[in-house]
Amino acid sequence: MAAPKKGRRAPASQGHPGRTLILVLIAMAGLIGGMFYSGTLTPRLGIDLAGGTSFTLAAQNQPGKPNAINETNMNTAAGIMERRVNGLGVTESEVQTQGSNHIIVNIPKGTDAKQARQQVGTTAQLGFRPVLTTTAGTKTPEPKPSPSSKGGANGKGDKAAGDQAKNTPGTQQNASSSPTPGSKPTTQGRAVTDSLKKAPSAKPTPSGPAKPSTPPAPTPPGGADIPPALQKQLNALDCSTKKSRAAAGEKAANTKPSDPVVACKDDGSQKYVLGPVGVEGTDVSSAKAVFDSQQGQGWIVQMDFTSEGGKKFADVTGKLASKAPPQNQFAIVLDGAVVSDPRVNERLNGGNATISGGFTQQSAEDLGNMLSYGALPLSFKIDDETTVTAALGGEQLHAGLIAGAIGLALVVIYLVAYYRGLALVALASLGVSAVLTYTIMTLLGPAIGFALNLPAVCGAIVAIGITADSFIVYFERIRDEIREGRTLRPAVERGWPRARRTILVSDFVSFLAAAVLFIVTVGKVQGFAFTLGLTTVLDVVVVFLFTKPLMTLLARRKFFSEGHSWSGLDPKRLGAKPPLRRRRGAAPTTKEA
Repeated sequence: MAAPKKGRRAPASQGHPGRTLILVLIAMAGLIGGMFYSGTLTPRLGIDLAGGTSFTLAAQNQPGKPNAINETNMNTAAGIMERRVNGLGVTESEVQTQGSNHIIVNIPKGTDAKQARQQVGTTAQLGFRPVLTTTAGTKTPEPKPSPSSKGGANGKGDKAAGDQAKNTPGTQQNASSSPTPGSKPTTQGRAVTDSLKKAPSAKPTPSGPAKPSTPPAPTPPGGADIPPALQKQLNALDCSTKKSRAAAGEKAANTKPSDPVVACKDDGSQKYVLGPVGVEGTDVSSAKAVFDSQQGQGWIVQMDFTSEGGKKFADVTGKLASKAPPQNQFAIVLDGAVVSDPRVNERLNGGNATISGGFTQQSAEDLGNMLSYGALPLSFKIDDETTVTAALGGEQLHAGLIAGAIGLALVVIYLVAYYRGLALVALASLGVSAVLTYTIMTLLGPAIGFALNLPAVCGAIVAIGITADSFIVYFERIRDEIREGRTLRPAVERGWPRARRTILVSDFVSFLAAAVLFIVTVGKVQGFAFTLGLTTVLDVVVVFLFTKPLMTLLARRKFFSEGHSWSGLDPKRLGAKPPLRRRRGAAPTTKEA
């Protein structure tokens, strides 16, 4: 006797739909918990929804380069600006060229726009200039001749001479071996290997400059020959106010790289006479802030040079190392202002260097950012600065939410009218998809800087139709099986393979379109592409891990399995016909006439 054939087990009997649903709920709870743990309960909004600031920068030709404004240099400058702004953690910033000589920078509200404006505004060439001499940043009064006998008779002249020595560069030479009691502790007495140290800033004394009988211009240390015109500019320069520093910076930025220049420290504490540019900013390949815990130097800035830049830097540091302070320092000049003035103790080979001494994390990161992204092929000035109000962004967000609500309401009405009880499954799946989308978008804000803009809202609205389409495909496959005479449980399992194939193909096409759109576009359109791609992936996750297991469980309930008229699976309403069956062993009979 032949062995009885084993019936093929339904896929649902091999799986555990309840466990899958619990897994989805746990994932949702974990994402919601992550929102509360991070303290971020709403998605980050872009500039068109939350408001922000927009800068318009105009390119300017540099001295000696009348034809520097061209498409290549403008695109290069826009790329460097974007990296500089993003290097500050500014998310969803937009940097793009407009016309032949303008660059538009959009910075959303909620970021450090003031710091970003400073970074965008300081867009001139970066350069390394040797320090010829330096003194306090205040204006040096014109010396008045006085009898030398008075100074020696009452002893005040000796005191004044001592004060003068404290303010002259020559005093810094003595500070390298024995610092003055009134100055801050420095690291000048330590040996430095393959690194640079920030030079200490000299403090102005309350007594002010002395009144020597000698000519007013002191002889710089090391025998440097400073032209009288530069010395006069140095004495007249006042770096104590922002206005004077801005004027000095603009003048220094417009000086040819081959000429010496007078410049201010960015904080106004010092002023300098600087030699010609020894190493240009384009010779710096990268720079970053690093915390040195091995040697206990704290925050430092590590620089890497190009092959050509490494040779220039080695030659410059070799010359500076043999000189006395302050001429063993070089100034890092950005937009005509000295942002750092480290000293050199030895020739630095190898194409890299380390700047250390007294950095905070913020100051080290700012300097590293300037060194990495400060070298632009053009100089710029801010022509216009516009602030987008949050009220306008709120109106656009309100309109987008209304459009989404209308679209969702139309989908719900269609599902309830056509699928009745099955609409509950579709609505529950849409709810799960909405929770996953919202929580992921919220967590992506602090994680990768994702900002929700108006095109992204449009992408989320389009995703409602894509997600509902997947449910409709599956429901129609189940109904087709019921029309063929099958009961609900076999119909759920037999309709799934065909529906699954259609859903995967449809979502793959949508995801591919979103990926291509994200790659080939820039700015806000990428927000639409990103949201569309994210919701498409979540559609597959929800249909496979929530909708299908939920249908498997509901197929066991009497309301759906018996085809209630409001279940949406009533065989009579679907026009199902019982299959034709032939009796076994029955033979046709004929009657004789």
